Amino acid sequence: MAAGIMGSNASSMNWILKSGAGGVVSKSFSLNPHPGYPNPTTVAVDGGILNAIGLSNPGVENFKEELKKIDHEDNVVIASIYGANPLEFSQLVEEVQEYVDMIELNISCPHAMEGYGASIGQDCNLSHTIVSAAKDASDVPIIAKLTPNVTDITEIARTCEDAGADCLSLINTLGPGMKINIDVAKPVLFHKSGGMSGKAIKPIAVSNVYSVYEAVDIPLIGVGGIYTFDDVVEFIFAGARAVQIGTAIMDEGVEVFGKINQGLEEFMKDKGYSSIDEMVGIAHD
Repeated sequence: MAAGIMGSNASSMNWILKSGAGGVVSKSFSLNPHPGYPNPTTVAVDGGILNAIGLSNPGVENFKEELKKIDHEDNVVIASIYGANPLEFSQLVEEVQEYVDMIELNISCPHAMEGYGASIGQDCNLSHTIVSAAKDASDVPIIAKLTPNVTDITEIARTCEDAGADCLSLINTLGPGMKINIDVAKPVLFHKSGGMSGKAIKPIAVSNVYSVYEAVDIPLIGVGGIYTFDDVVEFIFAGARAVQIGTAIMDEGVEVFGKINQGLEEFMKDKGYSSIDEMVGIAHD
C-alpha cells in the first residue's frame, strides 16, 4: 500500500495486510502535528484523482502509537516521513525506526508547503543532504521517494543513491494539476491545484522506472496507476522489484491486492517464471 491511502491508523493498515498486501507504507508524518489544507482536498478527474491534502498528520508521538499496533509478522511496515531540513528528518528516523522495517523519505509531494516535498526532491543538493542525514541516523533501510516533476529524474536518482539510499520509490503524484468548477468559476480544490494519481499517470511512472533502472544499482519500487496484475508486470519488466498501490484501493477496494496476487501468480505459472527475480528488468534485454 502506497503512502497517503488508508495509512493513518493501525486498524486500516492491518486490514490492508490481511487483504493480501505484502506491506504497508504509512501516511507521511512530521515531528509536530500539522492540520493540512481545508476541504475540498480531493477531486476526481478523467483518468484519476487530484489531491491536495497538505500533509495533514497528528505528529510523530501520536503516529508511533499506531506503528506499534501494526502486525509485523511476515509483513513489511514502512514509515513515510517528511520535514523541512536534515535535522527534522534525522530526528524522525531516530523516533520511529524501532517500530518499522524501512523508512520512506517523502521528498516529492507536489502540493506540500514551501520548503517541503518536491521543493527538496527537485534539487540535487537538498536531496543529497536529506538522504545522507536520514541514512546516518538510521539502522533500517532508507527509501527515497522521487518526484516525476523534474527535468531529469535519473539525475535525482543517482544523487540519492550516492547519498546512501538503499532503495528508490517512483513516482509520487504528477503535477500539480487543476480542475475548475465552471458553475462558480473557481478551482475545486481549496489549495487550487494538487497532485494527480491514478491510471493516467501509469505510462509516465513505467517510463521513469525504466530510465532509473538503467541509471542506478539499488532496488526500485514502482508506483503510479497500478490496478491489475498486468500493470504490476509492466513495472517489474521495467525494473521494479516491488510496487505500491494507492488510488486503485479507492476505486476497487482492498480486494485489489488479492486479485493482483492471483493474476500475477497465474501469469507467472503460464509464462514459466518461478520467481520475481527472473522478471525484473527483462524489458531492457
